[in-house]
Amino acid sequence: MEDDEEIPDEIKWMLEQKRKAIQPHQEEIEIINLGTEEDKKEINIGALLDAKVKERLVELLREYSDIFAWSYKDMPGLDADVVEHRLPKKLECPPVKQKLRRFHPDMALKIKE
Repeated sequence: MEDDEEIPDEIKWMLEQKRKAIQPHQEEIEIINLGTEEDKKEINIGALLDAKVKERLVELLREYSDIFAWSYKDMPGLDADVVEHRLPKKLECPPVKQKLRRFHPDMALKIKE
């Protein structure tokens, strides 16, 4: 492209939107258990945090771990329709079994992740 050739405003806007798009989080994470071995309450925190900050953060999260909902049982006011999925079907119609779908090996690894 020549220097005197200008990029249309629409393309500039699209490039700017692409740049602003939310990207997946790339920081390494560390799993911390705030509960016991029998009653795990695991959270993820940044592995690259300063040791003092990490220690204070874990201490704060342990202190207030009772305010987090660790399972649906911890949310008594939650409407079951939000978390339950039902497939309406007619008894006279047998279910259709579809053939197994194969994916490209690269795509299969990403799906598994």
